[in-house]
Amino acid sequence: MKKFILGLFIIIMGTASAFSQSTPQEQEVIKLSKDKWQWMAAKNADTLKTLFHEKSVFVHMGGTWGKEQELNTIKTGGIWYKKAEVYSVTVNIIGNTAILLNDIDLEAVVGGNTVTNPFMVTEVYVKENGQWKMGSLTFSRLLRPVKMNSNDKK
Repeated sequence: MKKFILGLFIIIMGTASAFSQSTPQEQEVIKLSKDKWQWMAAKNADTLKTLFHEKSVFVHMGGTWGKEQELNTIKTGGIWYKKAEVYSVTVNIIGNTAILLNDIDLEAVVGGNTVTNPFMVTEVYVKENGQWKMGSLTFSRLLRPVKMNSNDKK
């Protein structure tokens, strides 16, 4: 009986993972999003400048602005995206547009104060001339408690 249950469990898990496989294009955008969090943490404005579309928009808890103001905010440390702990990512590709939803805890330094907030981050990318460009980044604060524990904040 134990072998039967174990075998059934393996079949179910294998079937579930087969359906959760992402396409190469989805994997490419997910990796780009992951890299973006690293570039933001490192304040790598030059790399981000090539990622952000000229008409990109950014929606924060404290305001909305375009590409140049976002890059300036990162360069000057107005917001330091210190650490993003990503718990889940979903991606939907519609033609040349990719929409990602990221469930994250974000540790950031804002105005000299370190804050950690749970967010659902919506990222919109548009593929132009074979390259993905970020068109929008929106932070929506979640009602759930922060999952990131204090040991992760180093």
